[in-house]
Amino acid sequence: MSLLEIDGLNLEIHGTPILRDVSLTVEAGQIVGIIGESGSGKSMTAFSVMQILPDGGLASGTVRLSDHDMLALSEEALCKLRGNEVGMVFQEPMTALNPIQQIGAQVAETVLIHENVSRAEAYQRAREALNRCELPEDKFPMSRYPHELSGGQRQRVVIAMAIALQPKLLIADEPTTALDVTTQAEVLSLLKRLAREDGTGLMLITHDLAVVADMADHIVIMRNGEVVESGPCPALFDTMQHPYSQALLAVSDHQPSREEHVTQEPLLSVKGVVRDYALPRSKLFAEQEYFRAVKGVSFNIRRGESLGLVGESGCGKSTLTRAILGLEQVQEGSILLDGEEVFTGKQPNRAVRRKMQVVFQDPYGSFNPRWTVRRLVSEPFHLLDELPDREAAIAEALQSVGLVAADADKYIHEFSGGQRQRIAIARALIIKPELIILDEAVSALDVSIRAQILDLLADLGTRFGLTYLFISHDLSVVRNVCDRCLVMQNGEIVERGVTADIFERPQHAYTKQLIAAVPRLP
Repeated sequence: MSLLEIDGLNLEIHGTPILRDVSLTVEAGQIVGIIGESGSGKSMTAFSVMQILPDGGLASGTVRLSDHDMLALSEEALCKLRGNEVGMVFQEPMTALNPIQQIGAQVAETVLIHENVSRAEAYQRAREALNRCELPEDKFPMSRYPHELSGGQRQRVVIAMAIALQPKLLIADEPTTALDVTTQAEVLSLLKRLAREDGTGLMLITHDLAVVADMADHIVIMRNGEVVESGPCPALFDTMQHPYSQALLAVSDHQPSREEHVTQEPLLSVKGVVRDYALPRSKLFAEQEYFRAVKGVSFNIRRGESLGLVGESGCGKSTLTRAILGLEQVQEGSILLDGEEVFTGKQPNRAVRRKMQVVFQDPYGSFNPRWTVRRLVSEPFHLLDELPDREAAIAEALQSVGLVAADADKYIHEFSGGQRQRIAIARALIIKPELIILDEAVSALDVSIRAQILDLLADLGTRFGLTYLFISHDLSVVRNVCDRCLVMQNGEIVERGVTADIFERPQHAYTKQLIAAVPRLP
């Protein structure tokens, strides 16, 4: 008998069908990749196993974990299994962790709930779990809080919580979506190692085929609540039959068609920029110390060009972005847009600021949910001295990104993730800037939606003569959309050049490390 057996699983929420006749198995020690876009039902399948369904959810069929019929168990019996025989790793570690509780207490809590052990023994078990998840005691004491850790380190804490009791089944729901490529590779390697060492069945949920291509033993592809194709990996890639599976494979390495409109004239010039942050004083009258986040960075972006800026979390990309946008003043160097300083004295130059806009990673987090789209999109009007016809400008901006004028009366929660990012792009376009900074603008999107947004950006660049600074940890995206690329490490540009040359013939050891970590399809 399989460790996990799902047979003919159906799920309705308030009468609406969500899952239809889903069947799959996970063996002990096997890694099964569940692939599909948002709304495909992959997370709901996992929630059905855990029986943590939303109100109004009604599941039928068979979900058997070892000798347990999960759909027939009482809530009390399920509570004994969750965290004990089945563990779960969620997508966003900061929401899965308690921000006011130390990490040791959060991992030990799993042990204390399920086993009759002393507090000291529970903490000892927690320490062992953290060590196994590559958070050694000398660098990561259990007294740390989640906010003191990086994204990858927080995800390791969540994994430690999930594996503290060595469960038979581990479910990882998009565990690497927001992580940079090297951290993603490390977390995936960690999950694979833990599954092999403990003989744990691993259900790995993701929207990206490349993420599981060299990791999963078996792949299940879902669409609209149904399994459309499944098979062993990598044989599945050779025998892929379903059009949806083939479409997912095609968009995993999508390259938008672009018309070149690059000139030799520099639009943005960054010269010797240095950005320091004051560190907390160790003593009241101690000498002030500083951390240098950006160390003498210089580069130009030519008018009409797409320039990629890549690097891991903490390399200084976001700090540099804030300085370019005029949100933080630099200690040394200069930033010029179209020949004018971004800062005049200690204040950002308003005339320069209106020539550039930004699109953030999380469109929902960058919008006020209480405002209509009309007000959200027209927000940059405060930078203009003379206002255009407001309604006409809003309609034009929405239509240029593939939406309709009537969408202006809706609220942001009424849109999908891809539509929200289109609204964010419309907001950036509405005052007709020359430079748009894309800060991880597609990293949280499904692969097919990501391809659509990249095509949209390429089309807008051609139509409006836009210049892009594309900041991303997804090197495959940068490779397909950028003319040139900068590689940033520890606040410095360590390599620069034509994108194709950097990817085919990287010179710096750090660049080679980044490229080696990019997941690849067979």
